Amino acid sequence: MTKIFDRNLFIMLFSIMVGVIIVTYFMADIVNQTKIDQLTAQHTVEIETIEEMNINFTNNFLESSVLLDSAREFRAFGNYHFDLASLFYTSALSENNISKINGYKNMSIDNCTAAMPKYLNSYLNFESASNFFNNTKKHTTHRNYLDLLNLYIKLTDSGAKLTMLRYNASIYLKYLSENITIQNGSAFVTNETVIMDLLNMTLMMYGVEAGNYEDIEQDIDEYDIKGFDPKREPS
Repeated sequence: MTKIFDRNLFIMLFSIMVGVIIVTYFMADIVNQTKIDQLTAQHTVEIETIEEMNINFTNNFLESSVLLDSAREFRAFGNYHFDLASLFYTSALSENNISKINGYKNMSIDNCTAAMPKYLNSYLNFESASNFFNNTKKHTTHRNYLDLLNLYIKLTDSGAKLTMLRYNASIYLKYLSENITIQNGSAFVTNETVIMDLLNMTLMMYGVEAGNYEDIEQDIDEYDIKGFDPKREPS
């Protein structure tokens, strides 16, 4: 009787142990599956966030680049007209023929007039590009991208300064051209001293800033060539 009891008790205890093990296994599996689902959901959100940041970064950077290209194009047209205005102004002062003097004078005035809106549009595009490059920084945490964006911001700020300096120079040159006077077959400018000093000072400032602009362009070119260095800190 004792043997049967012991055997039945053993079978019962064994069954209970097996049941506990099975229940424990399923409980652990449920817990692990829940953790996996939670991690999957978390990673999905993180991946979606990263993808959204990448899309926003790309869109903002492309928009910034388009504005920068437009600013450069307007600046090039402005420089074209300003250089012609300077050439015609010099030609007018060195000419002895009255008809040619008036012709050069008018062409200088016309080119100054044409240069100013080009410089103004260039300035506005440089400013917009700078804002977009700065906004692009919100969509990345990579130090190398931030470093490169800082260089582009410096470039657009320098470009904006250049266009306003040339815009002012165009105003001064136009004033000088309008005041070219012909006397005894020779051309000269009346009331020129103050305006000429302003023009020369503006052109000197332009030369300094143009050097700075070119240095930043070179820094960007060199940065692109050598690629991203993860150890570099954003400037």
